[in-house]
Amino acid sequence: MNGTTPAEASPAPDPESFAALFEESIAHVEKLKEGDIVCGTVIKVGRDAVVIDIGYKSEGVISMNEFHGPAGKAVVNPGDKVDVLVESMENDDGLVALSKEKADKLKVWDEISAACERDELIEGTITARVKGGLSVTINGGVKAFLPGSQVDLRPIRNLDKLIGQSFEFKVIKFNKKRGNIVLSRRVLLEKERDRLKAATLQNLEEGQIVTGIIKNLTEYGAFVDLGGIDGLLHITDMSWGRVSHPSELFSVGDEVTVKVLKYNAETERVSLGLKQITEDPWNEVIAAFPIDTKVQGKVVSITDYGAFIEMNEGVEGLIHVSEMSWKKPKHPSKLVEVGQEVECVVLDVDVQNKRISLGLKQLQEDPWTAFTQKYNPGDIIRGKVRSITDYGVFIGIEDGVDGMVHKSDLSWTQRINNPADLYHKGDEVEAIILSVNDEEKKVSLGIKQLYEDPWSYIPTQYPVGTILEVRTMSVTEYGVFVEIERGVEGLVPRSEISHEFVEDPAKFVSIGDQRKAELISIDATDRKITLSFKDVEDRELDQEAMKFQKESKKVERKVGPSGTTGATLGDVLKAKLGNIAPAPSAAPVEAEKPAEEAKDETKVEAKDEAKDEAKDETAEKTEGDDA
Repeated sequence: MNGTTPAEASPAPDPESFAALFEESIAHVEKLKEGDIVCGTVIKVGRDAVVIDIGYKSEGVISMNEFHGPAGKAVVNPGDKVDVLVESMENDDGLVALSKEKADKLKVWDEISAACERDELIEGTITARVKGGLSVTINGGVKAFLPGSQVDLRPIRNLDKLIGQSFEFKVIKFNKKRGNIVLSRRVLLEKERDRLKAATLQNLEEGQIVTGIIKNLTEYGAFVDLGGIDGLLHITDMSWGRVSHPSELFSVGDEVTVKVLKYNAETERVSLGLKQITEDPWNEVIAAFPIDTKVQGKVVSITDYGAFIEMNEGVEGLIHVSEMSWKKPKHPSKLVEVGQEVECVVLDVDVQNKRISLGLKQLQEDPWTAFTQKYNPGDIIRGKVRSITDYGVFIGIEDGVDGMVHKSDLSWTQRINNPADLYHKGDEVEAIILSVNDEEKKVSLGIKQLYEDPWSYIPTQYPVGTILEVRTMSVTEYGVFVEIERGVEGLVPRSEISHEFVEDPAKFVSIGDQRKAELISIDATDRKITLSFKDVEDRELDQEAMKFQKESKKVERKVGPSGTTGATLGDVLKAKLGNIAPAPSAAPVEAEKPAEEAKDETKVEAKDEAKDEAKDETAEKTEGDDA
């Protein structure tokens, strides 16, 4: 039977091929050294280790931990091809020590190096926040550093929110020996921004409606990313209504549709508007808020001069402080508060300047009407001083109605420069109504008109030459002011103080001194009285001399048959003394008779003198009563 045996069926091995394989394996083993990365085959997967054949005389072993995946389970099977790093050619067990993790890391470093040379991007995941930036794990477990300035186009305050996110990065610094890799995301964003910017600027024009993303909020507005270029949406262009801060309407990241108001191609500045997309509510104000109509609104702002009321979105009116109450409030905040709903009356509408004047007091009864029905000019009122100014005193007449006393109507005789010298806030005073102005709702009052004007009788009561008892009120360098009667003063010029030369009147007169003065001139037009001290001294000296001369003539005595002769000073004294001194006992009776007759005559003359003095006193008293 013709056939072949198994030995015949199998060709005999070629000794040369075995030799070639042996030499190749010997060469491979000789080339293999520690630190090399080789491809091995998994031949056994154990509980704690994986055995791998790398074509060496002995197998290698790797810890099972190096094959655990993200879920913590082993992802290796017999027959798998894996790249490993030769850590040691032979360990204590006679096996080759291998590492898959280190091989993977070295492979990643090589890939990063190649990507850096080719200016390529690499992917990574932000895993932690570190000093100055973020830590990024590149595929393969290699750690890299992302500086804070390279995270985004603008600084990000909260870097923690990026942890766990994956991005593409550009390697800007690479040092394999030191294991230092620095990444940048900003470079990629800048390139993208420039691309979008070129496309946006090509189509951007004023009046265009565009959509953007809110990138940043400030006190004065919001920056909107239109695609590579930012535009400013100013706070005044956000709404027709009042906006205190952009955060009331927007948050960073919001999408917003706006209108391009201005675009400068040279400076690449873009101004945006949101309210311009909707119709201006002021176009309907005249129809919506006619004058004299009642409206409801909310207090949105309070100033020193009034309160702003929002009647519709974008439409506000002002209640001036003078229109809040018939009384004069100290501050608008005493009557209304922000957020309060109020009812008021439309007083005026100015569409061109977008102003509406409102009134609150018009809804209350006007106290002026009640005042005009109750009071008339000439009526005397009593009230408290509400306020004092440089020009007068304001007195409360009725609740909500004040009258003013001008400083010229405070006194007939005193020239008052500062009313506060006489009155204080809260003083209760009496005054007379001089006039009432219905148009301006003003009341003029007077205090001096309650009393008779002393100058109506001063010229007749105090004629020139009158001797008056006066009191010094003030001393100046040019004279002395004295009080003649309450509220009536006169001036004693420096030249009329004394016969001596008066350089300083204060050396001759003191405040409060009371002395006599002669009225030497009076000017009723200018209401001025001039007096003299020295004229009184002259008159008193003259009166003493005249009196002495008069008494010398009155006292006469007989001297024998030849007639009478003038009395001497001794005779006058003797006549005044009368019989006080005892007569000498040795004198004869006949000698005493002429003395008795002289005594009787002296008594008669003394009576006549007393009558004259009584007449003078009566005349002075009559003048005093007339005064």
